Amino acid sequence: MKKHKKIVLLVINCLQGGGGERFVLTLGQGFYELGYEVHILRFKQLVEYDLSPNLNYHVLKFKPYKLIPGSERRDKLFVKAVDRYVLNKIGQPDIILSNLYRADSILCHSKLQNIAYVIHSTLSLYHKFDKADNVNKLKSKLANMYSKHPCICVSDGVKIDFMHHLGDITSTIAIHNPIDKKGIQKLANAFVPKYQNYIIHVGSFKEAKRHDILIKAYAQTDQSMPLLLLGKGKLKDEIEQLVVALNLEEKVVFLGFQENPFPYVKHAKFKVLTSDREGFALVIAEALALNVPVISTDCQSGPKELLPANCLMPTNDVDAISEKINQAMSDAQQFYAPFDETILPVKIAGKYAEFMDHTKYTR
Repeated sequence: MKKHKKIVLLVINCLQGGGGERFVLTLGQGFYELGYEVHILRFKQLVEYDLSPNLNYHVLKFKPYKLIPGSERRDKLFVKAVDRYVLNKIGQPDIILSNLYRADSILCHSKLQNIAYVIHSTLSLYHKFDKADNVNKLKSKLANMYSKHPCICVSDGVKIDFMHHLGDITSTIAIHNPIDKKGIQKLANAFVPKYQNYIIHVGSFKEAKRHDILIKAYAQTDQSMPLLLLGKGKLKDEIEQLVVALNLEEKVVFLGFQENPFPYVKHAKFKVLTSDREGFALVIAEALALNVPVISTDCQSGPKELLPANCLMPTNDVDAISEKINQAMSDAQQFYAPFDETILPVKIAGKYAEFMDHTKYTR
């Protein structure tokens, strides 16, 4: 009698150009290499990545439910459709991983078994606890949601923050994000950029990435290397205006979202990250996989788990960041750091499987 493959289901809102979305596809490949049947379910059609034929893809659109009044009521009705779809089209998965807040807020109402949340961000910063009108009410809401299933945090810093603010509410572990080193190196050889001797930043134009700090710091250097910005987002126009105001139009290059950013990363002199917050900082690990030096702000979680202390800079400090950029332009190799082989996809998938095997996830 043929033994059925174990099934893993990864759930996310969409597959549109972000670190969490890339994580889902990479971890899915890791589970495939472990011998799992891998399914990815999303709630929007949007896709901005090449999809591996090794994985199975599903779309169950949330849009028709938007007319229902009340966000929690909408989610409770929608999750019934999600549960039916999964059981009818996939079967009961051995592991279900909910990714990012939108999926979490839906799956917290699910009746399916074997669910775990993947916590991708530092919760206190993502939800802006310091600016919340009623932070205790917000924490109570999050604790109620995340206590329903085990939680897997993408870095030690994310786990520490999670447990500090929400308490020991469920089985919780830190497992670093998977990085497909061979896949990244192959993609990095796809072409050679026309630019030479440049600095690279990869990230969406959103508040947490602090492009404004980066541009102000860069303006204080001698700009002996151009700065290439890869990404898109709602703050792009604002950053473009800042570049014009600081007379940097000839030095800062906006390349938009690139489906394959890795050739640009591979040929950069160094990568820079100026974020206020990161969960794991995928872009750092990906640069290390390409032997590219990195300097980064020392966020509450992420960079310090990947980089030595000399590669780190204070957050929100234009002068310190400017000084570090100057040092890197003078000698980038002093900020080289080795790639950690324990974060390859199949090894990370194995850690997920082991954690779920040893966790009671009944409801």
